[in-house]
Amino acid sequence: METKNNLQEKDAEKVQTPSASAEKKATGWIIASIILLIGIGVLAYLQITTKKEMVVMERVLTAEKDSLTNELNAMIYGYDTLKTNNDSLNVQLEREQDKIRQLLAIQASNVEKIQLYKKELSTLRNVMRSYIIQIDSLNTRNKLLAEENLQVKTQLEQVQTEKEELSQIREELSSKVQMASIIKATDITVTPINSRGKERDRINRMEQIMVCFTLRENPITPAGKRYVYLRLVRPDELVLTLSVDNLFEYQDNIIVYSARREVEYMNQDVEMCIYYPNDGQFIPGEYTATLYADGYMIGSAEFLLK
Repeated sequence: METKNNLQEKDAEKVQTPSASAEKKATGWIIASIILLIGIGVLAYLQITTKKEMVVMERVLTAEKDSLTNELNAMIYGYDTLKTNNDSLNVQLEREQDKIRQLLAIQASNVEKIQLYKKELSTLRNVMRSYIIQIDSLNTRNKLLAEENLQVKTQLEQVQTEKEELSQIREELSSKVQMASIIKATDITVTPINSRGKERDRINRMEQIMVCFTLRENPITPAGKRYVYLRLVRPDELVLTLSVDNLFEYQDNIIVYSARREVEYMNQDVEMCIYYPNDGQFIPGEYTATLYADGYMIGSAEFLLK
């Protein structure tokens, strides 16, 4: 009986074995699928994360490149502000600007540009700094020169002013000396007289006009011979003269005289007279008799003829 039962159990195990194997295989596929899905999810997550990081990195690189580009452009502008009146120095500054423009014009990726800009910026900064120091030195020197020039100009203006003042003083002194050296004629009298020396104020009765005066003492004027000129001016302002050649110089002009007389002047009072004949040119009215000597008018008087 036991043998029969054992055989039945064995037969039952043989029938059940294929079904259990199938279940194991299915479970393996499920586990594998789950692992695969997890792997795919991890890969997708990593890919998304990497892409985001690349975008962020690209933004960072672009920002850094733009910052370096702005600094280079600022250096170009900075060189403009350094330009001076020195043409030779300006040529050098423009040459440095061209170098920066050529650097900015290079076509490359952000990473390459950043590396290149950083490499060149240090040298460019040092070059620009050297020009700034050089120009500051020139400006300081020019400022000192300008101050010296202003000081020299002020001194020259002061010297010129002093020179003009001295010249004016000399002219004034010279003018005063000249005025002081003029011989004055005083006590001037004009008398129409006849042939016997009697005074006659009517034209048809007079023989000549007698003009008498005193040359005053003057110790400043040089002593010696000189002419005293007489000008008789009619009421119609015609100057009487005996010849068109009767001319003398007065205040840089050549004018006509009526009569003259030479005198030996010894720096003392001299009484003298000058005569003019009645040559038919006299007309009734008020006349002016003016005396001149050494280029100056020394006195005048008026008289009336009938």
